Amino acid sequence: MDEREMKDAARETAEDKLITDAFQHLLDTYLASRHRKKVDIITKAFNFARQAHKGVRRLSGEPYIMHPIAVAQIACEEMGLGSTSICSALLHDVVEDTDYTVEDIENIFGPKIAQIVDGLTKISGGIFGERASAQAENFKKLLLTMSDDIRVILIKICDRLHNMRTLASQPANKQYKIAGETLYIYAPLANRLGLNKIKTELEDLSFRYEHPEEYAAIKSKLALTQEKRDELFASFTGPIREALDRMGIQYQIKARVKSPYSIWNKMQNKHVTFEEIYDILAVRIIFVPKERDQEINECFNIYVALSRIYKSHPDRLRDWLNHPKANGYQALHVTLMSKQGRWIEVQIRSDRMNEVAEQGFAAHWKYKEGGEYSEDEGELNDWLATIKEILDDPQPDAMDFLDSIKLNLFASEIFVFTPKGEIKTMPAGCTALDFAFQIHTFLGSHCIGAKVNHKLVPLSHKLSSGDQVEILTSKAQHVQPSWINFVSTAKARAKIQAILRRDDRELQKAGEELLTAWLKHNMMEMSSSVLDKLCDIHHVQKHENLFQSIGDRTIILGDNDLDALLGKHQKEATSSGWRRYVPFLHDKKSSPSEADKTAGQTLFTAEKNFNKRQPVVIGEETIGAYIFPGCCHPIPGDDILGYIDNQNHIEIHKRACPVASRLKSSYGNRILDAKWNMHKQLFFDAIIEIKGIDRKGMLHDLADVISDKMNINIHRITITSDEGIFYGNIEVRVHDRDEVRAIMDNLKVIDDLKEVQQII
Repeated sequence: MDEREMKDAARETAEDKLITDAFQHLLDTYLASRHRKKVDIITKAFNFARQAHKGVRRLSGEPYIMHPIAVAQIACEEMGLGSTSICSALLHDVVEDTDYTVEDIENIFGPKIAQIVDGLTKISGGIFGERASAQAENFKKLLLTMSDDIRVILIKICDRLHNMRTLASQPANKQYKIAGETLYIYAPLANRLGLNKIKTELEDLSFRYEHPEEYAAIKSKLALTQEKRDELFASFTGPIREALDRMGIQYQIKARVKSPYSIWNKMQNKHVTFEEIYDILAVRIIFVPKERDQEINECFNIYVALSRIYKSHPDRLRDWLNHPKANGYQALHVTLMSKQGRWIEVQIRSDRMNEVAEQGFAAHWKYKEGGEYSEDEGELNDWLATIKEILDDPQPDAMDFLDSIKLNLFASEIFVFTPKGEIKTMPAGCTALDFAFQIHTFLGSHCIGAKVNHKLVPLSHKLSSGDQVEILTSKAQHVQPSWINFVSTAKARAKIQAILRRDDRELQKAGEELLTAWLKHNMMEMSSSVLDKLCDIHHVQKHENLFQSIGDRTIILGDNDLDALLGKHQKEATSSGWRRYVPFLHDKKSSPSEADKTAGQTLFTAEKNFNKRQPVVIGEETIGAYIFPGCCHPIPGDDILGYIDNQNHIEIHKRACPVASRLKSSYGNRILDAKWNMHKQLFFDAIIEIKGIDRKGMLHDLADVISDKMNINIHRITITSDEGIFYGNIEVRVHDRDEVRAIMDNLKVIDDLKEVQQII
């Protein structure tokens, strides 16, 4: 045996030990659980999968079988699932990646495991491969499969969690695609199923890959402020421990620190700095009830004891005990004022409630008697019914479907009463119109208003927990397009869209007839080129939109259309939309003619052999070759990505842009990594919003800081004053994001200027 063969043999021996140790760890975890012990079938599944994946490696270089073992480990250890799920996790890639079929799995492992593996194969679609179909379509399949066996979705979440934990081996464009898809689909789904720990980890991992610098900065600040938090936790919980000890309660108190993603999200949404977030620390009391059927009463007893020590916030008591969330979550949340003058949220839970909070539906199964666990999905039935209702009315755009489901995934619940006193669970933020559609489609489509707690309110009125709602209708009322802007439930949105689509089809038909008659009158025939030209003239995207606009008379055909069709006034379309955000070159370095030259660049086209793994580099010489849509206005310093559009041109978006989130989820294989390589030559527009106490000289101070001290060009400034408070926008021209931050930091020191935030 030569040296190379010896090295290969040694490597195989080391890898065999790695695989065997990982499987033994899985078995040890399973044997320590409360499940009925079925070691033989798990071992059989492991040996089968190991043989099927033999010789195959992941991108990281490790043997492929390590992935199914890791997925099974998550299912067992972090979700508390049993042998059927563990076997299905070990076998989840066999049918997709090898020559074995679902029938082979059924013959060897039985129909239940085969059904779950089949479900996982159907929704996979090659998540990491170029053959990946739009993830929204996969999500449809995934939800349909859920109704057969919820374990399909649970194992799929385990699979996604392990893929996220090992995402470092993927190229950057795949990282953005997978991270964006995870935030858009899997994290909210885990949240809806009550998998709180997994949801938090999925969010943090996505954040870490999409915004590595912000993630590192927040982790660093959390580490620097750890000592202060520990002191606050110790001083706050000391008196609580004494009280619980006197009551003879068996308990543990844990500090819950807000995750980096939650902190960043709050910084973005509330426009605050890390230092301005005061709820980073929360306290969790987990107790073992003296009697299992008295655990709700014991939660309230603990709350009473706490309120004797600290003053509680009257508006921040959340009772999830008597009204658990749809995902099974139960706890009592109370906010108390610490001796340091800080509000601190305390979550009171029994040990059972805590397991449900961490492991979701999986924890329910652990408390079922005499068997592995129940397949009962009772608490999901209402949600699944909504999904099936939406699927009954298929929509042309899968993203519409995903958006409507996402609305329900993210929502927390409120409780609303009918006039007869029946209680209805609705998502928080829902309106009277949502409630009307929830009761019946006829009520929703003919709704003219509502009475909430016996007071007349409009359709758009947002409901609160405890409201009693009576819907008012009129046969003369019809669904309006504007309704879509203030409904928040999937059911209402789907019904409104279905009715509007039906109305749109009628208008389109009328418009098509009008256009045909007009063309005939002018001795022309309808063709694709004629329709395309008319779409260009009237700035509409599709032929259907053109027909509809003609049908509802928003477009009136006339002489200008005729001239354009006959070629008398053709104008070359320009593709330099980016010029709005890159207005001109640095006047010291370039003349206006050079700026025009940059603006007139031909758009870059991604040919078939284009390497998607290479980052797109944007510099002064190449910026005109890319499209900068108006949705997010990226400027140098922003985290960005590229997207190959239907014309094979490349759009540049901020990674956090809502449009980019949709693109990552739906067209992940068109996402590219993108980087800036700018040298402070081009100027970009940025708008800073300010708010403060109105006083004499404020405008002078603002101009002094920006123009005189920083030598920044103020393009436009608007200020409005009302009852001693002023609001304003300052539009500046800057080279990059660092200059925007510097301006904001300088503005914050101006007296009476209370809020400074960036809009664009």
